[in-house]
Amino acid sequence: MSRVFKGRVITPGAAKAPALVSHGGLNTLASYQMALMFGDKQVKCGDQNNPDLYKKPMIGKALCLPETIGSTTGGMVLYTACAMGKQPACMLFSKPIDSLAASGAILAANWTDASMPVVDSLGEEFLNYVQDGMMINLAEDGTVTVEDAE
Repeated sequence: MSRVFKGRVITPGAAKAPALVSHGGLNTLASYQMALMFGDKQVKCGDQNNPDLYKKPMIGKALCLPETIGSTTGGMVLYTACAMGKQPACMLFSKPIDSLAASGAILAANWTDASMPVVDSLGEEFLNYVQDGMMINLAEDGTVTVEDAE
């Protein structure tokens, strides 16, 4: 069984990956800084204030979240993660994306060879439904299919 959600495409692409869910905002700098600075191959979340993600590997996951929070470096951190090949498989926002996260994703899509499709405005129902480990299928048109865990 699966559920389908439709959002707005920020950076195009398709992805299939297990979900990693945060019900709080993603502090991009706090989450990625240590992993990017010290070569953590799994890119474990370093944000102690995000119990949903803390110490969980983010690379290659469908990162499902309401929004990003934190400093103005957020967009550059996303771009850097992509430039280093340490990005999530995709980022799926329940709310409209903020300009800083959008700029980082758009720069990465245009200036790197990395793939990190981003879709926003998926709605609160999406974030309430999806759980860690559920398989996410993201289509180019912003359609997100969430497969129930068997």
